[in-house]
Amino acid sequence: MKIVSACLAGVNCRYDGKSNTIDYVVDLVKSQDAIPVCPEQMGGLTTPREQAEIVDGRVCTITGKDVTDLFERGAYEGLNIATLAGCREAILKSRSPSCGYGKIYNGTYSGEMTEGNGLFAKLLSENGIDIITEEDL
Repeated sequence: MKIVSACLAGVNCRYDGKSNTIDYVVDLVKSQDAIPVCPEQMGGLTTPREQAEIVDGRVCTITGKDVTDLFERGAYEGLNIATLAGCREAILKSRSPSCGYGKIYNGTYSGEMTEGNGLFAKLLSENGIDIITEEDL
């Protein structure tokens, strides 16, 4: 069983109300081999919502609102689902402040990248869940 970013499974849950549908991920969910989650929604954020990036270790919106607590709450809820389902692998949305793995936006809202992980990806990794992004498929 895998846990996957819901936006990759076709759920319109991105900050802009859209998805990043990847047919392979949709097929995993349809075959019941994956569970889609959106940690941002599970943390209480609305869709659509302001764009957010990690700035000095905190998740802040483009207008400067600190939403770290909501991102953390969603990350822990997602981990709880992954643990209950026995997930050992994840396919997550690259670059996201929640799901990004290896590289994330650098906090300047300029599209530039830096090394790092989103809050959900970091928590999954710390709990022994192997992660890839859609770019690795």
